[in-house]
Amino acid sequence: MKQYLFYILFSFIFYSATAQQSISGKVQDKNSGKPLVGASITVSATQLGTVTDESGRFSLEVPTGSDSIYVSMVGYKFSRLALPKKSRDLTIALATENQALREVVVTGYETNRPLAETAGAIGLLNARDINRFSPATLVPALNTLPGVRMEERATGSYRISIRGSSLRAPFGVRNVKMYLNEVPLIEANSTIPVNLLDASTIGRIEVIKGPAGSVYGAGTGGTILLETARPKAGETSVDVGSLTGSFGLRRYSAAVSSATEKSGILVRYEKQKLEGYRAQSAMDRDVLLLSGQLFPSNKQVLSFHTYYSNLFYELPGGLTRAQYEANPRQARDLNVTNNSHIKLDAINIGIGHQYQFNENWSNTTSIFGVFSFFNNPFTADYERNTNQAYGGRTKTTYTTNLGNIASRFTLGAELSRSFTNSRRYQNNQGLPGRLNLDDEIVRQQGFIFAQAEADLPGNFIATLGASVNSLRYELNRLTDAVTSNIAIRNYNLDPQISPRVGLVKVFSPQVSAHASISTGYSAPTDAEVRPSNAGFNAGLKPENGINYETGVRGNLFSQKLVYDLVAFQFNLKETIVSRTIPFGNAGGTTTVFNNAGNTSQKGIETALSYAFIQAPLQTVSLLKLWSAYTYSHFRFLNYKQNDQDFSGNRLTGTPNHVLTAGLDAESRHGLYLNVTSNYTSEVPLNDANTFYADPFFIIGARGGIRKQLWQQWQTDLYAGIDNAFDKRYSLGNDLNAFGNRFFQAAPGRNLFFGLQLKYLIKAK
Repeated sequence: MKQYLFYILFSFIFYSATAQQSISGKVQDKNSGKPLVGASITVSATQLGTVTDESGRFSLEVPTGSDSIYVSMVGYKFSRLALPKKSRDLTIALATENQALREVVVTGYETNRPLAETAGAIGLLNARDINRFSPATLVPALNTLPGVRMEERATGSYRISIRGSSLRAPFGVRNVKMYLNEVPLIEANSTIPVNLLDASTIGRIEVIKGPAGSVYGAGTGGTILLETARPKAGETSVDVGSLTGSFGLRRYSAAVSSATEKSGILVRYEKQKLEGYRAQSAMDRDVLLLSGQLFPSNKQVLSFHTYYSNLFYELPGGLTRAQYEANPRQARDLNVTNNSHIKLDAINIGIGHQYQFNENWSNTTSIFGVFSFFNNPFTADYERNTNQAYGGRTKTTYTTNLGNIASRFTLGAELSRSFTNSRRYQNNQGLPGRLNLDDEIVRQQGFIFAQAEADLPGNFIATLGASVNSLRYELNRLTDAVTSNIAIRNYNLDPQISPRVGLVKVFSPQVSAHASISTGYSAPTDAEVRPSNAGFNAGLKPENGINYETGVRGNLFSQKLVYDLVAFQFNLKETIVSRTIPFGNAGGTTTVFNNAGNTSQKGIETALSYAFIQAPLQTVSLLKLWSAYTYSHFRFLNYKQNDQDFSGNRLTGTPNHVLTAGLDAESRHGLYLNVTSNYTSEVPLNDANTFYADPFFIIGARGGIRKQLWQQWQTDLYAGIDNAFDKRYSLGNDLNAFGNRFFQAAPGRNLFFGLQLKYLIKAK
């Protein structure tokens, strides 16, 4: 613990001399010569940047020794320019394009490089991708990424799986790390309730698939980096919206934002209610986001966010196949009798600071706090938790030249501490009865990470990194009505090292190849060590494994065709799986966890798009086809449970094939249409592979018109349909469910209609 605190203090007080040079210029459309407002200019290998004003002009102080800048804007080709030796006024012309992978700058692995120069499988969604769907959910957007599967078990109850990681997640998100504005998203019980997030508050998502131990610490599933929506440069506006849809969907939103050269502030409120497709599946959620960035000088950025959610949703429960086929909209009787639901109030607060000391040194540090109140009447008991967690993350980067080799070194640490007061009562039809358990759980987790990058001769880029992780649980059982045992229990894990090595070869601006080897380590969560059957699973071992990955990215035909192909093999030991067992009152169940030996996870992930038209000034400004395909050959190895041998069986919850495809069309006059289809093959529902969910093929669409009215009004009038052919399918299946109640029916055909209005108080 002391070494983490020492490192954080050292990063805060470190300072070095500063040298700067000034650059200025204008960014314009290559064809028309019109100035481009809001184009981003970023200094390579730094956090420094600015945007163009209403005349397309910019000015920026650049550290002496910087060799290039990035210039980018949505709908235009990315440009990387060498800086002139002498200061002069630059004119930069951007050509329209289909956004190629080389031009997408990503933050994953702390590289801040174009995707084509990144060694690793990364999925990216921007605001445009998210807005292809209903603003009521993130599910269809995330499911367009190969290797990523977001499931909805019931209204408001979500899981996210990256390459089969849902084995451990009966609800929420486990074995996947999430960050919001570079601040860790964490709940005290290590389960991230992703249902607290509203789709309209998210402006960008990066998904790192597989172990990323070099910079994000322990984990075998992957890492999701979220950024909240941000105001447009030079704009002050008020935004209101309304949405209505099938199954009682009602949604209202209001936002105020303002951005200047020195600051950007956004306040956004979302209200969403849904009666639900199934019985006992209503949902009610309020979300309030306050986020912003301050630019005290051209060397530093101060960012902050406060994210408050008030969430209520009912739990209909899993169905047997006979019940599911007879009436997929019914709820389990016991869930209705016990009024099973979840009520969650939570606030997440994060503050971050970036500082560019000089052309060589920079630091980014963030601190965060999470406070939540959790109520869950269920079939077995009534759980009430009070949670609090806090911590920080810091990294210092040194950029230099080792001879003729440009190099970058990063050293950082992340530390968190959480406290949970968890009480479990008898469930008297949705009201707490006799107290059965009263636990206090303290969790301390931290890691130190280091990474080195080098631009080698021959257009090779090498990365070497590692993290050292530690974890400790302390359980103080104050009341135990079942066994009358009052005790303090500890669960400690020895420090674990997770190394990673990656290599990229850039053959040309049109193609690059990458390969990496990384190890993963994932400790059991609080909910797994302390399941709801009143036990303490001290014998549960952490998962660990090694991932081999290779891929190629590029574009053809003047960047109209963009492709990304990845093949991987992940060998995982001590795989943690979940199953439900009977517990409590008649018919009640609970979830327990155990190690399942080893698994072999091989797969191929592909993303492909072709832009027939990408011309903002033409009548038809966009016409693009795209697709994403995932092949998963996941198998259990050496897995025995009691007298049953599941070795060689398919990994529970993972389909062999998933194919998504879509069409995007837009006109210069504001009309747009987005069509998306999804095919998912059969899914094994238990470790024995004796039950499967049926394959399904669904289609959805959103279309509308976005218009500028007069000088100050912007409108978006839209309508959409999901599951257009009214297919019956189960998306968020309960794995290894007791009584064979695996099926959680997804909604049938449903429509939605919405209107978004924006009033521009001030615009450049």
